[in-house]
Amino acid sequence: MSKKLNVEADSSTEEKIKAAANLVFTKKGYSGTRTRDIAEEAGINLALLNYYFRSKEKLFDIVMMENIQQFLMGIKGLLNNEGLSLTEKIALVAENYINLLRVQPDMPLFILSEIRSNPEKLATNMNVKEILLKSHFYQQLNETLNGKINPLHFIINIISLTVFPFVASPLIKIIGELKQEDFDKMAEERKKMIPVWIDAMLKVH
Repeated sequence: MSKKLNVEADSSTEEKIKAAANLVFTKKGYSGTRTRDIAEEAGINLALLNYYFRSKEKLFDIVMMENIQQFLMGIKGLLNNEGLSLTEKIALVAENYINLLRVQPDMPLFILSEIRSNPEKLATNMNVKEILLKSHFYQQLNETLNGKINPLHFIINIISLTVFPFVASPLIKIIGELKQEDFDKMAEERKKMIPVWIDAMLKVH
């Protein structure tokens, strides 16, 4: 086998392991996952998994960071775009995350489970202060509220309105007697409704 084929095989195996790890960690969390579970999900033996990733912790850190980067880093440029109004940014944040969560609906549960079990490590990895609290978006929100209300209230509202429906989707589907296509339609509607709701909250502060 040529060097090029070896590199392609290595890359393919690593991606297969990371995909399996993402699935198992999402279902079981860090503490409930064994490396053997990941190897079985990936369809490889445990020795091969250990060859590519020396420990469960290292593999988890890689998978978690990739999820966090996808979840947060995608909006860093948006939050700091000084050409967009506060309302436009809220609308785009809602749209971007709803699009992402429709493709990866289990991602919030994965991140939330780690918020509960290891918040300090997660906060460091997520670098929230740099991405969010030092953003132009946060500055706009603070100026709009004029020091009367902590901007974090509205950030929590935006995150909750966007993410919670996907976290609770199994229950929402049962309560509303919704099929997947009905839930998807509702998610699309929320892209337009969330910025309207947040804008109304900002006006009555």
